[in-house]
Amino acid sequence: MERETSERAKTARTTKEAGTVGFSPTQHQRLAELGYAESGLEALFSSAGDRDARFESLSQDLTQETLARLESLRVERHRPEVRLVESELVDALVSAGFVEVVTPVIIAKASLAKMGLTDTHPLWRQVYWVDGDRCLRPMLAPNLYVMLSHLQRLWPSPVRIFEVGPCFRKESKGANHLSEFTMLNLVELTSEPGDAERQRELAELVMGRLGLDFHLAATDSEVYGATVDVEVGGIEVASGVVGPHPLDAEWGIQGAWTGLGFGLERLAMLRTGATRVHAVGRSLAYLDGARLNVQRMRPAAPKRSEADSGRTA
Repeated sequence: MERETSERAKTARTTKEAGTVGFSPTQHQRLAELGYAESGLEALFSSAGDRDARFESLSQDLTQETLARLESLRVERHRPEVRLVESELVDALVSAGFVEVVTPVIIAKASLAKMGLTDTHPLWRQVYWVDGDRCLRPMLAPNLYVMLSHLQRLWPSPVRIFEVGPCFRKESKGANHLSEFTMLNLVELTSEPGDAERQRELAELVMGRLGLDFHLAATDSEVYGATVDVEVGGIEVASGVVGPHPLDAEWGIQGAWTGLGFGLERLAMLRTGATRVHAVGRSLAYLDGARLNVQRMRPAAPKRSEADSGRTA
């Protein structure tokens, strides 16, 4: 019996020294909601008491930051960061000679087929179907192909257009994925061959306006094949393609082109320092990165002086 007691005491001391008490699932979720850094969520403590004290301290600090951000939105900025990002990029592209287009959110199944998306394609299961022949667009590219097919015969080269709008994909999970997100796609169609240098220039046009450093990384796309990602700190914020591309024939596109598609919520996340893209996207739980289920801190009641206590008595 004494040996068992001694072993348990030894184990307890070892556990305490090693720090094996982590945040509870409920605490973990709450801190994540309030925007605590992912690395900090894995912290270990020597006891449940130490953990709970740290949780309370963090909760109070993060709540104050949340309230401060909401107050800043109310009295200073008046627009969420994702909308400010959109406005800045629209101004930058228009100043560079791009024309904004506005196209339908609901598209035909046939448009997806022209992009190579059939019921055997990996992206097929992510499509939100309105009915048997129409869906919510999972990307802007099909409609921009249609616009280019018309404008290439109506406008002189180069044809420069862009669109900003919502896209929808099911089963997009993770801290950097949304089922409903905002894309900005730009494309430049010319008679000259597209090249990587022009792609970098267009990426710089967007990222430079936002003050974000980036690098380009070669990768593969399930739609286009060889593509280039625009990355910030290891987070993909855009993908780019240089044409001509085999898909062009489906749309009757003549000439060369350079295109980039940016996720505005990810850009807003990086500009604000948010830890999860959900906080800056379309939401009823968040507003501009701030969790809404918080309470204002009540000011501490003033201490009563001895004189006041005497008069009351």
